[in-house]
Amino acid sequence: MKKSGNKTTAIVMELAKPIAEELGLTIWDIRFEKEGAMWVLLVVIDKEGGVSINDCEAMSRPLDKKLDEVDPIEQSYCLEVSSAGIERELTQDWHFEACQGEQVLLRLIRPYQGEREFQGELLGLKDGAVQLRIGEEEFSFSKSDTAFVRLYADLF
Repeated sequence: MKKSGNKTTAIVMELAKPIAEELGLTIWDIRFEKEGAMWVLLVVIDKEGGVSINDCEAMSRPLDKKLDEVDPIEQSYCLEVSSAGIERELTQDWHFEACQGEQVLLRLIRPYQGEREFQGELLGLKDGAVQLRIGEEEFSFSKSDTAFVRLYADLF
């Protein structure tokens, strides 16, 4: 997936935030990415107790209308509204603060001590580094060296 600049997502955030607040939702993330030949505007939402398909629809309809009115995106695109999910990706600095104490899966771009994936307790984000506790040890990984950091749900 090729990512577009932050300008589009910032404009969409301004339009989406009041709608989400009115519905009791939080905007978890906004991405404007090219998937194959198509551009996708993905608005990821969250709320206490979890997001239902009805929440996605309730967010999608007024946001779609607002986007049509303001028309901030030049090219054609597909709007998708989805739940952050139980294994949500942590991308924004505030995500790391909100999820402190949770179990996360961190994947590095390049191996560290022969490993690329680490699972442990998120201690937070400090000076651009993700802080993890794995067993009794604490580790610090530069956020820029990570492929992703996600909440870890051991479902089995």
